[in-house]
Amino acid sequence: MIFLNWALLTPNMEFISTIWCLSVHVCTLQLSSIWRYKKLKKHKSCEIITGGMQVGGTESNGYLIVEANGGLNQQRSSICNAVVVAALLNATLVIPRLEYHNVWQDPSGFDDIYDVDHFESTLLGHNIRVIRELPTTLIEQYDNNISRVPIIRVPAWSTINYYHEEVLPILRNQGVVRLAPFANRLAMYLPPDIQLLRCLANYKALRFASPISTLAKNIVKRMMEKSTSSSGKYISIHLRFEEDMVAFSCCIYDGGFREKFHMDFVREKGWRGKFRRRGSSINPGLNRMNGNCPLTPVEVGMMLRGMGFDNNTSIYLASGKLYQEERHLAPLLQMFPLLYTKESLATKEELAYFKGYSSRLAALDYIVCLLSEVFVTTQGGNFPHFLMGHRRFLYGGHAKTIRPDKQKLALLFHNTSISWLEIQDKVKLMLVESNREGLMVPGISKSNRKNSIYKYPFPECSCIQEAQNLTVNQANIDDVLDQKLKLII
Repeated sequence: MIFLNWALLTPNMEFISTIWCLSVHVCTLQLSSIWRYKKLKKHKSCEIITGGMQVGGTESNGYLIVEANGGLNQQRSSICNAVVVAALLNATLVIPRLEYHNVWQDPSGFDDIYDVDHFESTLLGHNIRVIRELPTTLIEQYDNNISRVPIIRVPAWSTINYYHEEVLPILRNQGVVRLAPFANRLAMYLPPDIQLLRCLANYKALRFASPISTLAKNIVKRMMEKSTSSSGKYISIHLRFEEDMVAFSCCIYDGGFREKFHMDFVREKGWRGKFRRRGSSINPGLNRMNGNCPLTPVEVGMMLRGMGFDNNTSIYLASGKLYQEERHLAPLLQMFPLLYTKESLATKEELAYFKGYSSRLAALDYIVCLLSEVFVTTQGGNFPHFLMGHRRFLYGGHAKTIRPDKQKLALLFHNTSISWLEIQDKVKLMLVESNREGLMVPGISKSNRKNSIYKYPFPECSCIQEAQNLTVNQANIDDVLDQKLKLII
């Protein structure tokens, strides 16, 4: 039996930086030949049938206020759920409020992120009422302050019956309800005709605001111009190696008192005692071997080189400011010199609207990743889940996503006796598995859905999808970006 010293299990940087030099000896993998597709079924257009809901009835039962908490995509899930709840209650939805959080530190409002006119008109076209503000006569009852409307706290993953039995009577009595917080406050399983409202909200009604979509399109075009050797195709990597993510993971990277002291400070500032509660423990080595530590830039680079991507591969890096960026990014740049970010592809003047607004910056990354030929996710969370679902919706059912097995990578990169050929064999199997998973459509019973519809949109979203294997290239980029995707980004 092998006994591991968990406390010392940090990335073996000396071994990695030695062996990566061998990675020049790879069989080049062409971006155009990575993914395999099944024959798609053609889907008929659909109408949203609401199964007894009084959507668009002659009279609304009142007004629904929700406060969408979290980052960009957690807020997006709350907005989609709010659309469903408004329909369930036959309520008029007030444009959702985006809650400020001290971790994300973004005071953006709904109209800073999304096209409000498009959101309203799309939902109104399906008889779901939306307004921007409460009527004057109603808001005056609360001293013209929407924050004075009493909060109703709804349990996580509440069912349709809960909303009908607990929330609807209050709505009818008061004329308005305010639900906060609202993340994950609606069951994932819903009858298919009601679930379709989530699809409508996510893929049709939520279109990014013009400043975001305009700059994102320009960044995509510039990214493609940098990718001439692959006919405009590029890889996008969602690299979660920002300081707050490293701190939250409770993993060790450099080790030593200085890192520990700094990470303790970051954890306390962002999560206020969460990691000091009775019963909580920090075990960095166990976290790493369980695959719970964020991958470092060099680990991601090693994996991609092992899969067969050479140094002519263009990469878009979607990330905030990396932890000790200069030190950790240098080896990845050596492996992939054609590596770009929104900061390197846009001017300071273009980014002025986004500076200091994490959700707006994340929206830029979201669009550029959405249109890449390959998306690499290195950590769980709402961003990759929403992106994988959106890519399935666009690319004929295939997520076109590499999702590495971080447990296996941790063991590979700590085995100092392993050869480069062995690493190649292991990570190529991960690529095969990603190809298989990319086409997965999970089984859904009549009363259960274990997987998120935002990550696995089919079969419920099938009838609003245009069945196509959408590929953006230099020849059709203007047509695709400005026409086919106009209602999405």
